[in-house]
Amino acid sequence: MANYVKATNFTAKDALPQGNAGKIVKGTELDTEFTAIASAVSSKADLNSPSLTGTPTAPTATIGTNTTQLATTAFVTAGLQAAYPIGSIYMNATNASNPSSLLGFGTWSAFGAGRMPVGFNSGDTLFDTAEETGGSKDAIVVSHTHTATSVVTDSGHLHGMDRFLGSLGGNNTAYVGDNSGAGGTGSQNTQTASTGITVATTNSTTGSSGTNANLPPYITVYMWKRTA
Repeated sequence: MANYVKATNFTAKDALPQGNAGKIVKGTELDTEFTAIASAVSSKADLNSPSLTGTPTAPTATIGTNTTQLATTAFVTAGLQAAYPIGSIYMNATNASNPSSLLGFGTWSAFGAGRMPVGFNSGDTLFDTAEETGGSKDAIVVSHTHTATSVVTDSGHLHGMDRFLGSLGGNNTAYVGDNSGAGGTGSQNTQTASTGITVATTNSTTGSSGTNANLPPYITVYMWKRTA
């Protein structure tokens, strides 16, 4: 960008005595000055919607400045670095590039492969330490019991046996009889009784495998952690 430098010292002419030829302001001198002024002006940017070329520079504002001051590339980079301090997590749904090539700063390493982040909770020992890991994607059956009830219906039954019907004779021989005095053979039932029955009860297998069954709804993204 050109700056205007006077070619003629007009103040020095004023100090010359009357009659000195150098005291006269010549048209060529004026023409030279106006040409130099025009050249300098044409190299300046307009105040209204200037079109800049080359690599223009400007003062870099302090992070946190919220004015109409121009934001330099240094200001933008510093702002991004403030938004992503060391330890920050960067996520991208489709671009697997290292954030250092996207943001232009920092050292980043792939983070949390196959894991979902959870909020810090100082009141829960499972979540009270940064980067603490745990959990399983396979479902684990919580300790529990099953009760099986078997119902056995046995209203009682009879057993039959052979018997001889007769009466006491002179030889004092005793016979099984019904005191009817009639002889012969027949059958007789025992007393009614219930019998003990052993029943084996089996629970059928239900449900599905717990492998990969302990996952909430999820979506896969690329995650990076800034380490430096």
